[in-house]
Amino acid sequence: MSQATFDEDDLFDEAADDIRADVEEHLDAAEAALPEGDAIWEAEAENTLGVLNALRSALDIGDATGHLRDAKKSYMMGDRAEVFDDSDELDERIAALEDAMADVEAAHEHASELASTVPELRGALDDLHADGGAVDGEREDDSEMSTEAADDREEVAE
Repeated sequence: MSQATFDEDDLFDEAADDIRADVEEHLDAAEAALPEGDAIWEAEAENTLGVLNALRSALDIGDATGHLRDAKKSYMMGDRAEVFDDSDELDERIAALEDAMADVEAAHEHASELASTVPELRGALDDLHADGGAVDGEREDDSEMSTEAADDREEVAE
């Protein structure tokens, strides 16, 4: 059967269905690449750094960006060709996915920053308390000396 026997409207409808299926497949794949809510809520770790590293890993969006890009390309072509009967539904789904991905990426950046900051902060606090312990020790000695001097003064005054 030659291609000339196909009705152009039928071919156009078939192409429109293919484009819509392509958009939906890429949107489904992008959604699947995003972490599940429990993956970012629950963490098993022995310390804060372990929790932050687990969170950072859980917030990795993997291939979601590429799938969303492919979905948008197909959507744009279909929308410009006016092949979608309900383009608003796909447009809303794309926008919701973009918002969710932006939130996940922002959280990933925050977790990464904290994961790199916490060890430095711990070291600084440990150093401060190690140094401060000696200073506090001196202060305690000074305080004891002041108490003893005050006691001595009281005895002399009596």
